[in-house]
Amino acid sequence: MFCLSELEDTVRVPPSDLNLPLEVAIKKALQKLFLDKVLSIGLCVSIYGIKSIEGGFVLPGDGAATYKVVFRIVVFRPFVGEVIAAKFKESDSNGLRLTLGFFEDVYVPAPLIPTPNRCEPDPYNRNQMRWVWKYGDDEFIIDDSCQQIKFRVENISYPPVPTERAEDAKPFAPMVVTGTIDDDGLGPVSWWEACAPISDDED
Repeated sequence: MFCLSELEDTVRVPPSDLNLPLEVAIKKALQKLFLDKVLSIGLCVSIYGIKSIEGGFVLPGDGAATYKVVFRIVVFRPFVGEVIAAKFKESDSNGLRLTLGFFEDVYVPAPLIPTPNRCEPDPYNRNQMRWVWKYGDDEFIIDDSCQQIKFRVENISYPPVPTERAEDAKPFAPMVVTGTIDDDGLGPVSWWEACAPISDDED
């Protein structure tokens, strides 16, 4: 889910930060450039460390110092088939939206929710729908009472940046993870906690 990637970039340190220790100033500039940004390798969640710094050139009339920096970042890059634990964010007739805390664009579309199911108005939140999975005579609700939800990654997409957006459009998501909870062991962890493990001691 997380991996280290090494990058090289030209970093501009503004005059206001030149009084800081060099590595601190460069790390601050790197965080502004990369933190919480989606790159071709995934979502940058942390600047791990700086390997080398070269340069320090000041352009005439600018006052900022420019450095060539080699550094490592921690990126969130899930792979298809990986099982990840998340929390409930919201739901509607299209499916579920889950959150990892640092990343909130995880979607479980309706066809990837266990069947038979139904989508109904949430009696505790009139602005939201909730999903109910029917298994035998039991019904299992998926809502914000679910402390942890396990999903399996089905697809990772990087939508192109729209040139025009409506005023009421949802915030643009540069990376979208599509998951499924339609399999044994997936979905709210509470569904499976009551399942007793099969003992190998019985012959």
